[in-house]
Amino acid sequence: MESTRERLIESTRQLLWERGYVGTSPKAILSRADAGQGSMYHHFSGKPELALAAINRTAEEMRAGIEVQLSGPGTPVERITAYLRRERDVLKGCPVGGLTQDPEIMDDPMLHQPVEETFVWLHGRIAEVLDEARACGELDPALDPAATASTILAVLEGGYVLARAAGAPEPFGYAIDGVLGLLSTRTRSAD
Repeated sequence: MESTRERLIESTRQLLWERGYVGTSPKAILSRADAGQGSMYHHFSGKPELALAAINRTAEEMRAGIEVQLSGPGTPVERITAYLRRERDVLKGCPVGGLTQDPEIMDDPMLHQPVEETFVWLHGRIAEVLDEARACGELDPALDPAATASTILAVLEGGYVLARAAGAPEPFGYAIDGVLGLLSTRTRSAD
């Protein structure tokens, strides 16, 4: 059975993703966690500390899942493709990327830090895999891994926005197809 502390963190994670920081009230957290009124303050000093634990957990899980694909079997481009095409709840958006749209999180250095660190890490990992693809001849040696990693991240996060705006997952798929097509073009030009 999950502890009250764990239920509080998981409930806060879900609510932050669904409602943002302001919409995640202590009352909503306690209700979703099925926890008593004093539970939150027994385990955390307040909502900011609980939100930080939730954001850190989301970031850690996201990194672990991404790492499975980026370090998995296949060529470097196949691993990036696996990451970009992995199963997602596209219409809910990115659980970490969505936090960048929340002014309360971005204005609080403590809450902003794990969001920023996650994107710095992700950018670096994608750039590493792209560099590996260049080194083994899978991509054009002239390709800039850092700039291309930024493009991939922009397309990925923008794909979520386009899908949510349309209320359908297809725009996300088109965005991913487009960026993978660009990588394919860079592969063919290397031949």
